Parts: sequence; C-alpha cells; structure tokens
Amino acid sequence: MDKVMSNKKVIALYVLPSLILLAGLVYIPIILTGYYGLMDWNGIGPMTFIGLENYIKLLSDATFWYSARNSFFLAFFSSAALIVYLAVSLVLAAKIKGRETLRKIYLIPMLLSSVAIAQLWIKIYDPNNGMLNSLLKTLGVESPPAWLAQRETVLIAIFIAIVWQYAGFYIIIYSAALKGIPSSLIEAAEIDGATPLQIAYKIKLPLISGVIKTTIVLAIVGSLKYFDLIYVMTGGGPNGSSEVIASYMYKQAFGINNFGYGSAIGFMLLLLALTTTFIIQKITASKNDNLQY
Repeated sequence: MDKVMSNKKVIALYVLPSLILLAGLVYIPIILTGYYGLMDWNGIGPMTFIGLENYIKLLSDATFWYSARNSFFLAFFSSAALIVYLAVSLVLAAKIKGRETLRKIYLIPMLLSSVAIAQLWIKIYDPNNGMLNSLLKTLGVESPPAWLAQRETVLIAIFIAIVWQYAGFYIIIYSAALKGIPSSLIEAAEIDGATPLQIAYKIKLPLISGVIKTTIVLAIVGSLKYFDLIYVMTGGGPNGSSEVIASYMYKQAFGINNFGYGSAIGFMLLLLALTTTFIIQKITASKNDNLQY
C-alpha cells in the first residue's frame, strides 16, 4: 500500500476526478461569470464586448450599494447571533434534563426548505391574522406594524427568520466541538472550585476558538450571498428596502434579461466575499496560527 501511495502517477489518478469536478462546478463558472460581465448580453442572443463598462456602472449604481448595505447588515447580525447559538450549545452541553430532546427540536428548521420556512414566517407576520400581531394586540398594542411591508421593520423581520432557520446548524457545530473537549479537564476545574461560568469562559471557549472563527466566516459569507428566503418573503420589497446583492443580481440577469450586468454583480459579490473572508481571518488570527512546527 505504501508503495502504491508513494507513486505520483497513482496519486494524480486519485486526485484527478475531484479536480475535474471542482473545476467544472466552481472555477470555470467563476471565470465565465467574470467574462460575461465584460459583455452586453441578454442571456440568449449574441454577445457584444463592452470591456469594463458594466463594472464601472456598478461602482456608481446606488441600488447595488444599498443592497450591499443590506447584505452587510444581515452579515453583522448573523455573526452576532452566533453568541446566542454558542450560549445555547453551552447550556445543552451541561448535564440538564431533556437536553437530547432540545437538540432534536433545534434541528427542525434544518428539515424544512427555505421556501417552506419563508411561507411559515409570512403567515406569522401577516398584519391582520398573523400570530405575532394577534399576540401584540392581546398585550394591548393597538396598531402593530405590518412587518414585511414597512421599511423600518422588514430587515429585522427577515433577520429573525434567518436566525431561526440556521439555529440548528450552528448549534450542531458547537455541540460537536464541545463534546470533543476532554472530560478530565472539566472535572479537574470543578475539583479546583471553578464555577460553570469560569469553566465555559476559561476552558471551553478557548479550546473551541478555531471552530468559532470558522462559524464567523460561514455566517458572514453566507449572509452576503443569501437569496432564497428573502426573495420568497419580500422579493426585495417594499420599494427595494430588503434588496440584497443576490436578489438584485437575479433581477438584473433573469428579471430584465440584463445578463452581462447581472454577471458583473455576481463577480463583484465574489470579490466582496473573498475580501471579507480575508479580513476576518486576519482579524481573528492568533499568534499560535503562525507557529511553524
């Protein structure tokens, strides 16, 4: 076996299928997206090369930058929501009654499609018969807001739905990381008189810091390219107040058949995601990450 695995031709043969798949599904589409952004094209007819015109237009497009602001707004609050997910995971990691049942309950949103989740929250936010406004009226609020129809509340309403949708995903990640901590460390801390809060802050969190950094990147980059739930719930409305980069790209490419400009938006979204990931990694990098062994 060692002789086979030391053969470079055999290694290349094993790696080749995954490289072909990666190139076909990731790298080639990225290159084509950047290329289409240089064209004036409706997605069907002949293409006309216009150079960087689409990208220059993008820099002065107020709607694009407003949608980018909304995307980064969701990214910021999605990363802030990780604190809630982590706190829940720390509680579930403790020896409390019914924790396995609670874990299963948190997994329910992961079993539903984004369209089903969007329809569920549309019903909850219904201004006339929705559960949320009915509850507010019961509590004495005379004129509760139309959550998805007002500029002041639409992003908050969408954010709450997103937090609920991804709770199970991040709780699973944190729970798995916490389960990997040696129990001997926790027992030793308890013997020394450490409180549960001290154990969480000084032992558990430092040991899963790498996982926390990864989830921050996942949450922020995932929010930047978020599309499906927002498109179903609001379609970018009202009056574009919940427009995000991905929904704006979709409308340009498939709504008005401006495929070249839509491709430019998609390529810009890629650059924003890569730049944001690089910045996050630099900010969260520790001295231990740079050690050479």
